[in-house]
Amino acid sequence: MVGTLLPNTAKAGVFSDFFASFSKMISKDEIAPVTGNVQNMALLKPAMNIDPASGRGGGDITIVDGSALMPEEGPSGTIADIEKPKNGTVSVYVVRNGDTLSGIAKLFDVSPNTILWANDISRASSLKVGQILTILPVTGIKYTIKKGDTLASVAKKYGGNAEEIANYNGIEGPLAVGAEIIIPDGEIAAAASSSGKPGVTAPAYNVGPRGTEEQNGFYLRPILGGRKSQGIHGYNGVDIAAPRGTPILASATGDVIVAREGGWNGGYGNYTVIQHDNGSQTLYSHASDIIVYAGERVVRGQVIGYVGATGKATGAHLHFEIRNGIRNPF
Repeated sequence: MVGTLLPNTAKAGVFSDFFASFSKMISKDEIAPVTGNVQNMALLKPAMNIDPASGRGGGDITIVDGSALMPEEGPSGTIADIEKPKNGTVSVYVVRNGDTLSGIAKLFDVSPNTILWANDISRASSLKVGQILTILPVTGIKYTIKKGDTLASVAKKYGGNAEEIANYNGIEGPLAVGAEIIIPDGEIAAAASSSGKPGVTAPAYNVGPRGTEEQNGFYLRPILGGRKSQGIHGYNGVDIAAPRGTPILASATGDVIVAREGGWNGGYGNYTVIQHDNGSQTLYSHASDIIVYAGERVVRGQVIGYVGATGKATGAHLHFEIRNGIRNPF
């Protein structure tokens, strides 16, 4: 309004007086003593994070094993979706940037050799980002080396494999008396009883409770025909002998989490694992071929592979396990 009604010379004088008065006000405020209560208002600050909306929410952060940060929730394939093995269940882990063998082993509470053993990885190999690792609980026994022991004699005595024992324990030379080793898939035979009857093998690991009729009916016999050649052993497993090439059937509907072909794979040879909706898993090993892939949804009775003798097998048969569930009904 001032600029409209006054000429240019007058406007200059008015604005000069105004700014001069304003400057005096500021100077007076700066030197004025502070008395009484003063309320300070925080000044607005620009966002210091890349995403100003990052405070809208997300997964909480927790400490894992006192060393690793892990979000409670995360997309499929991240550490947040990995659970430690419970009741002998199989886990799958996707290697991320910065992962180390020892770090992953600590996360799952297993030894580094357990991971090497289950994935046919040599000690000289390095992990690659995106690599999928199968984490299997170790089935085996601990043994203290005695004078005169050799890998061959120990393997023969406890039902292991000499090469696997060496790889698992990192043995490159003669056995050291007094050293403790793990015999993967080893079993201790009980001494003969006083009645003269032969001993039996050690009890199976992680055998669940006997199922009800309804629970037993959840699982389909994974082979048509064949015969049971060995009862409960290992992780709640049974062996069903059948001719090579006999179709292997999915025992129940679920998602394939492991489908591995080629290599020893901890004695399983070619094998697959299916995760079922009731929280259990079924494992099928020694196959000649696996015809499903990890991530595939399969239905009860679907052919997933064919009987073979890969891995630790002396003849064509299926080794079938039920993990985190009832006692194997077959």
